[in-house]
Amino acid sequence: MAKRTAVIDIGSNSARMVVFERTSRYGFYLLNETRSRVRISEGAYEKGGNLQPAAIDRACRALSEFLTIAKNLKARKVLCIATSAVRDAPNRKEFITLAKRELSLKIKVIDGEKEAYFGGLAAANLLPITDAVSVDIGGGSTDLALIKNKRVVAVHSMNLGTVRLKELFFDKKRSLEETEAYIDEILDTVPEKFKNSLAVGIGGTARAITKAIMQRNNHSVEKIHAFRYDLDRESSFLKKVAEASVLKLSKYGIKKDRLDTIRPGALIFMKVLQRISAKEVITSGAGVREGLFLSDLLRNSNHLFPANFNPSVRSLLDRFCTDPRLASNIASTATALFRALQEPFNLPENLLSHLQTAAKLSQIGTRLDFYGYHKHSAYMALNDLDYGFSHEDMILIATLIRFNKRRLPKSSFTKPHRKLLPDDETLTWLSYIVSLAQTVHISRAYGHIRAEYDNEVLYIDAPFDTYLAEERVKELQKPAPIAVQFQC
Repeated sequence: MAKRTAVIDIGSNSARMVVFERTSRYGFYLLNETRSRVRISEGAYEKGGNLQPAAIDRACRALSEFLTIAKNLKARKVLCIATSAVRDAPNRKEFITLAKRELSLKIKVIDGEKEAYFGGLAAANLLPITDAVSVDIGGGSTDLALIKNKRVVAVHSMNLGTVRLKELFFDKKRSLEETEAYIDEILDTVPEKFKNSLAVGIGGTARAITKAIMQRNNHSVEKIHAFRYDLDRESSFLKKVAEASVLKLSKYGIKKDRLDTIRPGALIFMKVLQRISAKEVITSGAGVREGLFLSDLLRNSNHLFPANFNPSVRSLLDRFCTDPRLASNIASTATALFRALQEPFNLPENLLSHLQTAAKLSQIGTRLDFYGYHKHSAYMALNDLDYGFSHEDMILIATLIRFNKRRLPKSSFTKPHRKLLPDDETLTWLSYIVSLAQTVHISRAYGHIRAEYDNEVLYIDAPFDTYLAEERVKELQKPAPIAVQFQC
């Protein structure tokens, strides 16, 4: 597979291109994202689905510049797909032929089932979920994927999208009752097995609603991907957005570029969530584009990452870790210390993996600045742990990394994130363990340690000289008055 791959998705409402760079077999990160609001479906649904000349021209101009960006980024592979609007257009061949002739771009038109599969594949691999129903609302279609044990086991696609509904109902000022009846009739085609308490929101409508909900709740992590909310708490807000006048939408936190399609989108979303019996929504910043990329990346592994593998952690280590063996040793030492202190101080087992991740990534910031490496490492972790982590996971890992030198977490740092973090006692012990694990390896020596806690003394048996560690450990701020004794 190419080191850099560009993926273009021509949707009904917008065209987007993402460029991914692989850092190792399964490690990758987003190098570039470009979006154009081409509205290729504009006017089509009232004219037999035919793509209109102005829309085709906008699309070709945007695609031309996308390809320039991909070329300048030295992308070795370009994957381009078109979805609902082009799929439904009787004159789609004219557009596809034009793109191939003028731009040397091969556009693959995918059916609704494949579109649903790609969205579900992205959600299953890049979100902290096991079972769910993904709901991808586009301009022309709404696509569902049933996810069981991190695998897409069924898909369903419907000709029900924001632009389609806008042009057929909202622009003509048809009644809400009539619009809902139209949606309900289409939703009657959804198989009964598409039921789950957790829904994955994919697409511009889901992202716009999530941004507004995060703003309303003063959420402390500025990241849409993996944000969760309860429908019991937010369903009334969804209803308000669906039924609001355009003038009121901005007061609800809806951005300008979504004002004309958010009402039909919110109405579709609300109806679909009811139909699948969802009680909670997790938002995905990844969708069809990421799913297409993953179908290529994971083609030899049944479209799944290896067990306990995280592509974001791998990518950070690939790009910024100066000594992978040392990082692994620090994580191993942190694990041994956790086991020794777990029972005496009631440390939750489910937080061990977070501790291990923080320990592995604790020194990645040294490539930017040695003296402030802990701050840089924390910032990089919080902003680059895009996949496979909840917001609670991200802020905990970043906090443990941020205070991994000598001090325990400060309330001035943790206060804004209090709702997302574990209790203070647990947090301080985890932070101390990461700091101590780094201190044990201050000489950059390799080797696995043994640890035991007895009568307020933590005994550490290391297979290397610990003179510097014994000196530095005295400077660490402790959560409790325990002694640390090294045995070599």
